[in-house]
Amino acid sequence: MVLYWTINQKKPWDLPSTDDNMASWRNFFANLPLTLKSPLSAAQEQPGVERQKAWGRRTGWQWKMGERQMLMRKLLAASAMSLVMAVAANSAAQAAEPDSCKTIRMADVGWTDNTAQNGLFKNLVEPMGYEVKDDVLGLPIILEGLKNKDIDIFLDNWMPTNSSNVQPYLDEKSIDMLQANLKDAPYGPVVPQYVADAGVKDAKDLAANAEKFESRFYGIEPGNDGNKLIQARIDDPAGGMEGWELVESSEQGMLVQADKAMKKGDWIIFLGWAPHPVMGKMPLHYLTGFEKEGFGLSNIQTLTRSGYSAECGNVGKLISNLEFKLEMESAIMETILGGKDGKAAAGDWLKANPGVLDAWLAGVTTFDGKEALPVVKAALGL
Repeated sequence: MVLYWTINQKKPWDLPSTDDNMASWRNFFANLPLTLKSPLSAAQEQPGVERQKAWGRRTGWQWKMGERQMLMRKLLAASAMSLVMAVAANSAAQAAEPDSCKTIRMADVGWTDNTAQNGLFKNLVEPMGYEVKDDVLGLPIILEGLKNKDIDIFLDNWMPTNSSNVQPYLDEKSIDMLQANLKDAPYGPVVPQYVADAGVKDAKDLAANAEKFESRFYGIEPGNDGNKLIQARIDDPAGGMEGWELVESSEQGMLVQADKAMKKGDWIIFLGWAPHPVMGKMPLHYLTGFEKEGFGLSNIQTLTRSGYSAECGNVGKLISNLEFKLEMESAIMETILGGKDGKAAAGDWLKANPGVLDAWLAGVTTFDGKEALPVVKAALGL
């Protein structure tokens, strides 16, 4: 009889079929970390015929050599299976991520939609036993931070407008770009609707009306992908914006300028996008003619440092599940702009819309291996 012991050894063990040689094998299995116990073990503690009689009193029939061997085979198979299951259960309990995954380093580019995204993420992972550290950084610094493994996750990479900035890192495989977490988000140069009604609907209409705009295009923070694309258009003699000035500030600064101009009926052109609660309420018109720069409907894709999802598989599963909506982010952004921090604003939205948690947390566990969904719901008071 042969048992192939595959847990810690690769070689076969020959089991003796004679009664005289069974003692050593009884000792072998007695020392295994198993709790399985058969009625045979009690009988085997008695020698020779007495053992058979004792077993016969228990079962009502006498042992035969072939029957004993068959039962022994079943016992050994059951013992081996019990050990395999014990090892598997122990492995599952220990299948947690490495300690290096417990702190998640995120970037916030300073856009309100990114603050909303990070707020949603914190409401998920912090009850799961993770710690989140996020810093407000410029986009070029974020990309370098991902490359140098100083940052783990950036949720707000707008494509295709940011492709020229991201592509070198993708080519050298120092950054991983995952699937879109938000689709079909409009992004590009906008004018007030009254300006569009006056005839400015396309990029080609700007040159003839430069004076009314004071030849100024209002952008957001320096280093932003949208600003770079507009500056390239200004620098291109064939771009129709020769002599224009790009005014860089911030999302908030740009919107203050836009609000001031629109209240007075002045002409202004600036970068617009959705989701955004303020711009969503403004009567704006997205200009055509900027498609070659990548403006139009965008997909927002998650960036991570290279190999992060493989190293931290549980968090990797979560970020692969995340799917945001324009209305969702706009609602949270409005609360943030009203004075609440990102996590609190996102938490309020999740309490009112808990249905998204089922899909986001499917197949996700806490850091110590428990099912994540009930833990997160409990933390939110659901």
